[in-house]
Amino acid sequence: MTTLTAAASTDHYADINGIKLHYLDYGSAGRRQMLCLHGGAAHAHWYDYVAASFTPDHHVRSLDLRGHGDSAWAEQHTYAWKVYSDDIHAVEEKLNLRNYVLIGHSMGGMVSLVHAATHPERIGALVIVDSVMLMPMERVDRMQAFGEKPPTTYAAREELIARYRLEGGEKPLAAPEVLQRMAFHSSKQEPGGRWRHKADRKVYANFQQIAGMPMWSKIKVPALVIRGGAHSPRFTPDVMKEIHTMAPQVQVATVTDSDHHVTLDNPHGFVEVVQKFLRGVTL
Repeated sequence: MTTLTAAASTDHYADINGIKLHYLDYGSAGRRQMLCLHGGAAHAHWYDYVAASFTPDHHVRSLDLRGHGDSAWAEQHTYAWKVYSDDIHAVEEKLNLRNYVLIGHSMGGMVSLVHAATHPERIGALVIVDSVMLMPMERVDRMQAFGEKPPTTYAAREELIARYRLEGGEKPLAAPEVLQRMAFHSSKQEPGGRWRHKADRKVYANFQQIAGMPMWSKIKVPALVIRGGAHSPRFTPDVMKEIHTMAPQVQVATVTDSDHHVTLDNPHGFVEVVQKFLRGVTL
């Protein structure tokens, strides 16, 4: 069994569009740049177990989207796809990201797709990980209803960690120590002493359906879509066929022994398919 080790990183903050955003810097300044985006209710540490494999060739950073992780919460109406993309563009300007590798998982994959379609001149290569191209409205309705409920709080951090579960997959495949680390970085103590999840539930309350498929017609850079296991319902053969009609350069890879949370379920498998893709990309 391969030992899993979380990469070392440093914490940084930037004032972006009136919001203080947090990001992790895994190092290797001066090399070609890589920015990683997590999924809904997740955080920048989702890339802790893959970042070290990319730092020999890349300067890797992972961003907490607004309302997530250690980034600030915002007004509910600003949790919108265009606003997330505007944040990424401001981060690009702040960090001088040009011709770089943009990786996004799940909701972060949709943010990456929206952004790459809006600012194609900034992206050198795009990686979309197990994202839904069109969320069914019944699921959107459930998410919005969930977002309006008061958050669950816990008397102790240990209780939150013990109850922590990943959403969006069919079965848990991440190692216990990986889940524990994600739970630790998902927890925040309130002024009264109780603990809660860091993610703002208003992200869900404001969630809107968006059609990702038409955006592929604007993607001209090298791109890779990653399926979270052979049975992933997100990038099916039919979905890929439609994507290829608009963006024939897009590659697809399946990470076996993983479910939706690919970087946590099978970090080594994720690294293998991304590195194979990037070896064929000239930035």
